[in-house]
Amino acid sequence: MSQGIDNRRSVFCLQGVTVFVLMVILGACRNTFVNRQVAAEQEDTQAKTMLQGIWIDAESEDVAFMMKGDTIFYPDTISMPAYFKVVGDSFCVGSQREERYAIEKQTAHVFWFKNANGDYVKLVKSENVSDSLFFIPQKSQPVYMSKLVKHDTIVVYNNERFHCYVTINPTQYKVVTTNYNDDGMATSHVYYDNIIHLSVFQGNRKLFSSNFDKKAYARYVPATFLEGAILGNMKFSHVDNEGFHFDTRLSLPEGSMFYLLDTYVSQKGQVGISLK
Repeated sequence: MSQGIDNRRSVFCLQGVTVFVLMVILGACRNTFVNRQVAAEQEDTQAKTMLQGIWIDAESEDVAFMMKGDTIFYPDTISMPAYFKVVGDSFCVGSQREERYAIEKQTAHVFWFKNANGDYVKLVKSENVSDSLFFIPQKSQPVYMSKLVKHDTIVVYNNERFHCYVTINPTQYKVVTTNYNDDGMATSHVYYDNIIHLSVFQGNRKLFSSNFDKKAYARYVPATFLEGAILGNMKFSHVDNEGFHFDTRLSLPEGSMFYLLDTYVSQKGQVGISLK
């Protein structure tokens, strides 16, 4: 009886030791995996140092970008400077929205990588001092999509005379869009949005007066479109029993995509919106 108990104790002890050893092995494997992950994500500062300077297309000799510190600058005044780093075999651009490009070749004077389309971008470091003029100033300049515009329309309806005023006011509300340059790299462009003031008068009596920004139309267009859109214009269209109708345009800063909406004001001063 005593011998059986001792045997069971031995088995239990052996099982405990086995479990402990397995836990140690699994822990070591996990630590090795984590360490490899950390190493894989670790920034290659030597590669970043080699990227410092101005880079041009190896064939056309067009200026592609300039690396200074941890920032990449583009030669146009619309594209915003962006943070960059080198991790493993990847050239990473952007902080909030990171784009990664596979590095194919890198030396002190040669830099090849694959762009978003999978095409090779072959660059060489510029030795032309005048290429630095492309980066003065180094800050991007947001683009105003319109100037101050005023529309003044007189409308006669049911023998009554009405006056409609529309004023398009440029603001400094920034709209940031993602575009792809000639090298197939994602760049951020900055535009200024507009606020539109609409007033409707019957003689000296004010029927309606208010400002509209693009958020007023959030229910009628997709959120992803609205985020990158500009409130472009509002023009008088017609008047009927429903009220005074104004064609309102929400459009992307670059390209032909837009939404046309009907902003209307009733003769009682109530406003409504519908998608045309």
